[in-house]
Amino acid sequence: MSLVPYGLARPFLFGMDAEQAHEITLESLARTQNTPLACFYSQSRIDDPVTLAGLQFPNRVGLAAGLDKNARCIDAFAAMGFGFIEVGTVTPKAQPGNPKPRIFRIPERDALINRLGFNNEGLDAFVRNVQRARFRRPGIARPALLGLNIGKNAATPIENAVDDYLIGLAGVYPHADYVTVNISSPNTANLRSLQSDEALDGLLAAIAQRREELAAQHGKRVPVFVKIAPDLDEAQVQLIAATLTRHGIDGVIATNTTLARDAVAGLAHAQEAGGLSGRPVLASSNRVIGQLRAALGQGYPIIGAGGVLSGEDARSKIAAGADVVQIYTGLIYRGPALVREAARALAAHAPG
Repeated sequence: MSLVPYGLARPFLFGMDAEQAHEITLESLARTQNTPLACFYSQSRIDDPVTLAGLQFPNRVGLAAGLDKNARCIDAFAAMGFGFIEVGTVTPKAQPGNPKPRIFRIPERDALINRLGFNNEGLDAFVRNVQRARFRRPGIARPALLGLNIGKNAATPIENAVDDYLIGLAGVYPHADYVTVNISSPNTANLRSLQSDEALDGLLAAIAQRREELAAQHGKRVPVFVKIAPDLDEAQVQLIAATLTRHGIDGVIATNTTLARDAVAGLAHAQEAGGLSGRPVLASSNRVIGQLRAALGQGYPIIGAGGVLSGEDARSKIAAGADVVQIYTGLIYRGPALVREAARALAAHAPG
């Protein structure tokens, strides 16, 4: 159990610029993971195994991509009791992302707006950090699963986006339990256009073909997920569902951040450009999850993300049709205790 309640640390962190607090937190986690100081955030994991896409998830609560873009803190997050940890988004080449300031808190709604723009140190540094992680070391029963999330560089023209995704897929494939193809960030110009019919078809056809080559090369078949936006209508969701199944994609993550501002209208920072996350995205994310489940049928893996700030929120995602859930903004507002709360809530309502 953590020795220091997050409630004591949060006022200090929330008293500084949001990105500065983010960087200080990640630096602290990177320095203290696998040391005695990890006791300040470590907690026992709730065991609630579920098999999805051929993988056994130790429990149904994961870390969403975006918090640890450079894969520096995998062991720290594993110590918090997550059943799976997704890091990235990583791009082939290092890039600084969008100009600062680019993260804004809206505490009245337990929300964030970010326009980071896939800021990361590039694929080579990312893979080195993944290789240094020790969460899979011998003696660890059912280690957390690791998802590696890939995207395109901002400087790559959208018509050449497939090239970046194939480079990313090949680079992370040997090290991932699953790979996520991120086509839904609102902070890279034109990226969400890859969710459209022809573009998505071309991208996933190329991904599927390259995955078969990599499976033969490495002697293992790594599941591929696609992460989509909440700002889609039912017809778009149905089209995406059909395209996922046509190309043998193993699962879908629903959803990324939203461009909608209805839930935060009139509040400070509400009109900042970027993706809105946290409590306001829960309903739209759950709507997309429900539409995906209806279109894909039972048995197709869906990871639910967006707006989980309590155990009840986590259960709402399962009720909507998700198999497992991810948290990000909830971790910033609630701290590591949310991991256990959500995992316990889902374990208590596990089928059978």
